[in-house]
Amino acid sequence: MRLGEKLRYLREVEGALRGFNRALTQQEVVRLLKKEQGKAISQSYLSQIESGARPHLTNPTRMLLARFFKVQPGHLVDDPEGYRTELISGLGASENKLDLLLREGAERFHDDPDLRDALLKVARHEDSRRCVVLLGEILDNPGLAERLLQVLGPAAGGRHSR
Repeated sequence: MRLGEKLRYLREVEGALRGFNRALTQQEVVRLLKKEQGKAISQSYLSQIESGARPHLTNPTRMLLARFFKVQPGHLVDDPEGYRTELISGLGASENKLDLLLREGAERFHDDPDLRDALLKVARHEDSRRCVVLLGEILDNPGLAERLLQVLGPAAGGRHSR
């Protein structure tokens, strides 16, 4: 995972942990850093890091963000190609692992806003496992998915239909 993806993911997790049910905005991170850590970085700097325009953090910025997001400073670097890491310990529930998988999938489909948003909605749902199982049941019933799409209309095809 690239550094920018990690920061976007950490903003998503931090927003959820703070009860926002959404990712913190970059501006909210900047404001909270100043308030809680007494130090600031600019929103444009954070944006450049997330976009990959600045592929590396300075050490003071790495330490500041690590304290804010409560991660090890070594986490805030690009992972080597092919490297996989789970942010949830072996004690984490399967529901949390599914939510993590859905959020990672959403990051991978950032170019498809409808799919990204759908994956995040499932990940945020209080019973994401049941949502995925329900989708499987819908698809196992011949014609049901098509009927639901007809009933729900264009919105079910996504705002950004292809």
